Amino acid sequence: MDLTLDHRTLEEAHETRRYFAKFERIIHHLKGVADSVVNENTALASEIPILQDYLEALSATFTALSYKYLLAGRVSEMMPSLLSIDRQDSGFPVYQELLQMANDAMQVDNHLRSLPGMRDLKLAMVNHILREQSSPTNLQFAASQRQYYEELAKGGLFWARNDPRISWTGNATESRRRYRLHWAIYDSQQNIPLVYILDLEDSGKRPLAKDERRWPRVQSHLTAQAGASLKLVTIARGFDRDFDDLHPKRLRRFFLGPMYSHTFTQQSGPLRDVLAEVDGHPGEDWALAWTTETLVATGSEQESSGFFSSVERQIYELDPLAALDPAAQEAPGHTHQQRSLILPQRPYQVLQERDPPGFSNIRKYAVSPAGKILSYR
Repeated sequence: MDLTLDHRTLEEAHETRRYFAKFERIIHHLKGVADSVVNENTALASEIPILQDYLEALSATFTALSYKYLLAGRVSEMMPSLLSIDRQDSGFPVYQELLQMANDAMQVDNHLRSLPGMRDLKLAMVNHILREQSSPTNLQFAASQRQYYEELAKGGLFWARNDPRISWTGNATESRRRYRLHWAIYDSQQNIPLVYILDLEDSGKRPLAKDERRWPRVQSHLTAQAGASLKLVTIARGFDRDFDDLHPKRLRRFFLGPMYSHTFTQQSGPLRDVLAEVDGHPGEDWALAWTTETLVATGSEQESSGFFSSVERQIYELDPLAALDPAAQEAPGHTHQQRSLILPQRPYQVLQERDPPGFSNIRKYAVSPAGKILSYR
């Protein structure tokens, strides 16, 4: 893989371990924030379990990758590739890392059969230390790879593409069913996780969840249109036109990132100075952005479909304030947007003292040293 200037390779084992330890703490705090963000613009109470499931999957993915690169830089002849992260736009591992992980998962049984069991490896390491009086690097590497493939075999990870799942949420009328769909991707351009939640009504003859014709088409359509570069209104209208008997009423997208760190990423603007000021405090030089975009249908209209028939099309409300923003380059694609920033207490205090422009409308979640999460405007 050719690395661009936006990518950074972590070449030392201690650097890689610090990176994953930082993300482990961040995801832990993110789970806590998810439990406290229940409001109309950020997340509904019924959406929190869905977000928590994806956060658990993301945590499992980082755990697996941490084992894969546990001995980075110490066994370069056995491991030609090192962990690559996007230091400019996301702070997360680059998209190719998740593609490689998915490829490894497809061959996990072969790898586990070819590697000694963990008990045998531990015994061999003890014997090596006693006999050779040196670090059993090769055996440690084999053990780390064994653990990596065991994590993949467990499943439940966040993949580059996490296909749509569906649940029935009641009936609007006797012949009109309500469903909630959710899916997620690891965006290949921005290198961050995106989670989608769609509430729709189904007026088809067969329930969508049991329809072997429509449901595969719906899954394919949604995953093909899941990129961060597409506006929510583009996704919803395209879906509305492709499925005459499915009516998207509410579409929500969660951007779980970027992650900013003075140690691992390059940032510009006020955050750079804030994180630089707290760099001397281990574990506190980070901030994670969380953005929620929501599109809501305010009604519907009938559109002609041939000479004697018509179909229902949704009417979506677009943010009028975003449209009036002189800095906006194009029309908004959502009804409203909520931007949030999660950061430790110390950089939050520095941010408040500096009070830079552009942060007044961002919800801040400050994590205290004891792990308590406080919400501020």
